[in-house]
Amino acid sequence: MNINTTQTPQASVSVIVPVYNGERYIIEALDSISRQTHQPAEVIVVDDGSTDKTADLVESYGSNVTCLRQANSGAATARNAGIQASHSEYLAFLDHDDLWVANKLEMQLAAFARNPELDMVFGHATQFYCASLDETERSKLRLPDKPMPAYIAGSRLVKRDSFLKAGLYDPSIRMGECLDWHARAIDAGLKMCMLTEVVYLRRIHATNMGRTAAENRSEYARVMKRLLDRRRQQKRT
Repeated sequence: MNINTTQTPQASVSVIVPVYNGERYIIEALDSISRQTHQPAEVIVVDDGSTDKTADLVESYGSNVTCLRQANSGAATARNAGIQASHSEYLAFLDHDDLWVANKLEMQLAAFARNPELDMVFGHATQFYCASLDETERSKLRLPDKPMPAYIAGSRLVKRDSFLKAGLYDPSIRMGECLDWHARAIDAGLKMCMLTEVVYLRRIHATNMGRTAAENRSEYARVMKRLLDRRRQQKRT
């Protein structure tokens, strides 16, 4: 399927999709990009050493989709590779197993037009169960009853120059690299806003629900320690 290349010339967007062994969901993710009412200038999928048919599916998808292959190095390195290969004024990110609403980019670009001083715009997210999850699996994780503010990479649209002020993702962080970047963005004084509308749909499936709460807490604590250490160092200087 070809991505529709109709777009607003004065607002070019590069979409970066990191993926590892994502053959089950990657086409749905690309379809949600192809349905955008404001079409991106380019879609860059970074295959992080997949051993399944992910890269083949991406390469056969459409002429506006570029597939970069790398040895398995983690999501941070994959996102960085996509950023460095991109050429647009704005950067957007989508995880391979999640989806965007059709007017995600349009709504966020409108927010930038209303407030040119902004560096990035977020939106709300909803979560949904993968159809393959049975009731026993679903009972292990209750989803929020209403959309939630999502300060995550997949809901964000950011000016490229602003993103680089905070620096690239830290490749030494295997989980929580987006939280680390967001903390650096705050320290860099980037201006942001949160739309009330839903822009992001997060899929809950057997792979991502298997990550334990202890793992989440451990990674969060590590990132917060790095943040506090960095701020202490800044005060000394």
